[in-house]
Amino acid sequence: MKNLSTLSVAAASVAAMLAAAPAMAQDRTFTVSWWGFNGDALQEIIIDPFQEMCDCEVVFETGNNADRLSRLQLRSGEGVDVIYLTDRFSQLGIELGLFQPVDRAMVPNIEQIYPLAQEPQGEFGPAYTIGRVGIVYNSDELETPITSWDDLWREDLSSQVSLPGITTTAGPMVVLRAGERAGVNAYEDADAAFEQVEGLVPNVLTNYNTGSEMINLFSTGEINVSMAQDFALGRLKAAVPSIVWADLDDGDIATLNTINIPTGSQNVELAHMFLNFVLSTEIQQELAVRGVDAPVNEGVTLTAEEAAGWTYGDELLSSLNQVDYVPMNAALDDWINRWNETFGM
Repeated sequence: MKNLSTLSVAAASVAAMLAAAPAMAQDRTFTVSWWGFNGDALQEIIIDPFQEMCDCEVVFETGNNADRLSRLQLRSGEGVDVIYLTDRFSQLGIELGLFQPVDRAMVPNIEQIYPLAQEPQGEFGPAYTIGRVGIVYNSDELETPITSWDDLWREDLSSQVSLPGITTTAGPMVVLRAGERAGVNAYEDADAAFEQVEGLVPNVLTNYNTGSEMINLFSTGEINVSMAQDFALGRLKAAVPSIVWADLDDGDIATLNTINIPTGSQNVELAHMFLNFVLSTEIQQELAVRGVDAPVNEGVTLTAEEAAGWTYGDELLSSLNQVDYVPMNAALDDWINRWNETFGM
């Protein structure tokens, strides 16, 4: 196994890299908007060493994507210095004019990350981790493994599937796959796509809106198949060890978590420093090994055991299907209405 630098060494390395940056006032407050998951690990890996570097106090705003973006909109882009969002919601923020472009010259570590993560939404924030949406299933309960998105429509899965709700990150991807099954672009021909969505109804026991709901449905034996984001796999397997991630012939779907700088940030220079810090090889390595986030920095080296479950490496990244959130966001209101009618919600 590769010997890792200690956190203190990692912080010192990044601090040295940023030594040319002007010192920040000790009484400066830097506000981070994020989900609040993995709080202890993130405090140790990112927040504590960054506070030492910047001579500032880091405070948080937590919540899900929609709530935090809504709060930022109500404040006209003010109140936080950096905001963590999935790419679907960061695209909404861009369309609402809530984010400012990132000055790449102030974030040299962007050059060290996967091309897919460097400019996922143009001049705005980079992705600090890449995940994926795929299918999970209870291998003890299914005689035939799942190998394709089309398997969600299999007759032997009657009332055994839970789908993510349409307003979640993964929910609209059901419509995209239904469009693929119908041989149409779901953005252009929603009628055909939703005919296929209707074909899923006999198999769908319920929709879920949180990862905890999905895990509970597996744990109680109510479902045997679902769509999931890869970060949930560890908790799923802890609850039901026979859960497996399906190896899909038609590929998983990429999800990118981004960091953006709101237009009302009071610490723009510090925000760029934070971005550079989070994207550094040392911090990305620690986040991956500690089980927090998959790395995007190409200098990170993981053992097979450390990489298990992560979206990591050129081969896996090249197999992913990407989503264009501009037409998705434009279509979403109509899709939500159709979805609710289809599933009687």
